[in-house]
Amino acid sequence: MALTMPDAMVRRLVLFLTLLVHVARGQVSYSIPEEMEKGSIVGNIAQDLGLDLQRLKSGKARIYSRDSTEYIELNRNTGSLLSREKMDRESLCAKTTPCALHIQMIMENPMEFYTITIEITDINDNAPSFQRKEFRFEISESAAAGAGFMLGRAFDPDVGTHALQRYSLKPTDRFRLELHNQADGSKNVEMILQNPLDRESQSSLILLLEAFGGGDPVLSGTVQIHITVLDINDNAPVFTQKIYKTTITENATKGTILTMVSASDTDEGSNSVVTYYISDTVEKNVAEIFLINEKSGELILNGLVDYEKVSHYEINIQAKDQGGLSNACKVIIDVLDINDNSPMISLLSISNSVSEDSTPGTVVAMMKVDDTDSGVNGQIHCTINDNIPFALISSSSNFISLRIEQQLDRERDAEYNISVTCSDQGVPALFSSASLSLQISDVNDNAPVFEKSHYEACVVENNTPGLSIFTVKASDADWNQNARVSYILEDSTVNGVSVSSYVSVHPDSGLITAVHSFDYEQLKDFHFRVKAQDGGSPPLSSNATVKITIQDQNDNTPQVLYPVQTGASVVAEIVPRAADVGYLVTKVVAVDVDSGQNAWLSYKLHKVTDRALFEVGLQNGEIRTVRQVTDKDAVKQKLTVVVEDNGQPSRSAVVSINVAVADSFPEVLSEFTDFTHEKQYNDSLTFYLILALTVVSLLFIVSITLIISVKIYRWRQNKLFYKSGANLPVIPYYPPVYADGTLQHVYNYEMCGTTDSRMSDMKFIRPYSQNTLVSQSRLGTVQREKKEQEVDDLTLEVRPCLIKCFIKQNIKTTCIYISQNISQNVLSLVSKYEAINKNQSSKYER
Repeated sequence: MALTMPDAMVRRLVLFLTLLVHVARGQVSYSIPEEMEKGSIVGNIAQDLGLDLQRLKSGKARIYSRDSTEYIELNRNTGSLLSREKMDRESLCAKTTPCALHIQMIMENPMEFYTITIEITDINDNAPSFQRKEFRFEISESAAAGAGFMLGRAFDPDVGTHALQRYSLKPTDRFRLELHNQADGSKNVEMILQNPLDRESQSSLILLLEAFGGGDPVLSGTVQIHITVLDINDNAPVFTQKIYKTTITENATKGTILTMVSASDTDEGSNSVVTYYISDTVEKNVAEIFLINEKSGELILNGLVDYEKVSHYEINIQAKDQGGLSNACKVIIDVLDINDNSPMISLLSISNSVSEDSTPGTVVAMMKVDDTDSGVNGQIHCTINDNIPFALISSSSNFISLRIEQQLDRERDAEYNISVTCSDQGVPALFSSASLSLQISDVNDNAPVFEKSHYEACVVENNTPGLSIFTVKASDADWNQNARVSYILEDSTVNGVSVSSYVSVHPDSGLITAVHSFDYEQLKDFHFRVKAQDGGSPPLSSNATVKITIQDQNDNTPQVLYPVQTGASVVAEIVPRAADVGYLVTKVVAVDVDSGQNAWLSYKLHKVTDRALFEVGLQNGEIRTVRQVTDKDAVKQKLTVVVEDNGQPSRSAVVSINVAVADSFPEVLSEFTDFTHEKQYNDSLTFYLILALTVVSLLFIVSITLIISVKIYRWRQNKLFYKSGANLPVIPYYPPVYADGTLQHVYNYEMCGTTDSRMSDMKFIRPYSQNTLVSQSRLGTVQREKKEQEVDDLTLEVRPCLIKCFIKQNIKTTCIYISQNISQNVLSLVSKYEAINKNQSSKYER
């Protein structure tokens, strides 16, 4: 009789509302009714364990059961446990209570597992039933009231309140039922004769035996009892023992005699013949495993027994005489275990690869080892191969984890083949093994290493942009992307400009190329750093220093500093007719901004009016007379001097010099009248000229005063200055040969030139960056250092160009003070001097 749909739904709803959940130490228990629909919710494991749903997804949570029967599935999106199919408690557990499924939930990254116990509660879904379709008895008419006839029992797979509750027998006028409790808690049904039978009045009877289960509604099962009344047989067989006990090993062979039961009947003749048979038992396969000899009562093994499946049997045996009387006894059989099962290794989870920076204690694999034997036969010990940085850690329930024991290094070992061997404690011991392959993934723990920490290279100036200079090389001990090296030019400045404006580094090859053409005169060498960075995350890097030296080329033409060349100039050098041989007419001053032999200058006369009258010094550029001036010599002389450097190929510059051979200034003017009378100046120009001359004169007087003061002070400190090396000696002539072949850019020079070389002066002054106070501090006191610093600072301040032009005894003397960087500032100073020369005619007129 089936439950109605509304009643079933109500009962299941009540069971769901009373669901008990217990969580403790990673274990959770649920209780559900059997026969739940597929997809029904068992419970929310995420809420009960306090887990995040994201953790279930990232950890690839899954359900594992020992017998691989998947009744439960996990929904990772909701954290709910769902039934995969209907579960029949009777099929799973039979009469075992409580009936429970033991499963595990396993997660990875990191590895965790939780034990889940799901108790399946019984519902009233099975009606009591009898294994036999009918019962037949032959009862002697002489049977006295109270005679009993064993009917066996009905079977109800349900348990608890839903199990078999009672029996009823109809009709009840001749027989009644009596229940006998058994040791296992079951009840045998015995039919008791209430009134004697009379074969003559009724030779056979048909009774209806009905068994009722519990629950609501009540389910029942029926069986018919056919009774044949026989002639008198008033004694039933009696067993010598009510309970027989025996043992058997699980490897016993078929046909083994387990025990012998014996029953006797005091009747005589055929009524005393006893027949033995196995009555109905709970275990359905008992009749297939055991046989009994109907005549002798020997209990024989007819099949194989397995301790791991069933370790205990209880068999009900009945003895019946030919008169239909019977009696029953019980045979208890205990199965003894032997070591016939090897350990079983179940690989629950494994990490195919593990990072080399994993900390010791990290779980890389999880296994469950089972041995269905008992006692020492089921005790398991597992080992792994030696000399590897891993260890096995055993936990409860035969779960074993493979953990990292020592720090890993992929550069030393990139792969491990691990063999796990598990053996039991039986005699002889049985074992099994499993092999694991574990890859060590790379971590960016090695920085790139340059072949050299310092690199040097040379580049000739005026190179083409994009010129390959040289290649830096770095290597990385890591693997794959972590070993991919990229080269980066570190940001720095060279002369206030980013180094990336000078060179570039190819990110893959490390090739250093020039961004533009280098100029030795602006940059002689520079340093920068190249960083080698790998492709790891985060990236690691190292640095190397690179020095690039620029080599000079002869790419600059000599520059003539004096005399200044302008197309409108009418000033000429005056040579008196009474000049002696070797008279210094003037001096050509030129510089070459190149270095080395490219800056060595030589002077030659290229074109002169009278070549026999003048000559130029090859090294110093001094133009002197080579003979006595005569009346026949022309007043107006024009010289062309070629200044040539020593480079390959050489470069040169040309300067033209006007020389006037005369004893008086009017004579010179008469010769150059075309220049003096052609220009007409207005009043404003005259005003500016007067103002300029006044300012220049004032500056000249102030400068002379300061210079005289400085000279007096330096004269007093002459010895101290010479010892400290703070000043360099005054040289009477322009230096013919220089340390690097030319005048240096960063030095200052003081020059006074006249037509007489003996009165000319060239003074070398230290660069601004040097401090004379440092050298003097080693020789004098603090007071002297302060005085010397004040004088030196005063000297450095007197830097403007002082020009004064005057005529005395028909000799023109020009004094030029050149300061700062000659190659950059001298042209502007000379331009001022030339502007004054342009206005000389107005002065002469006055």
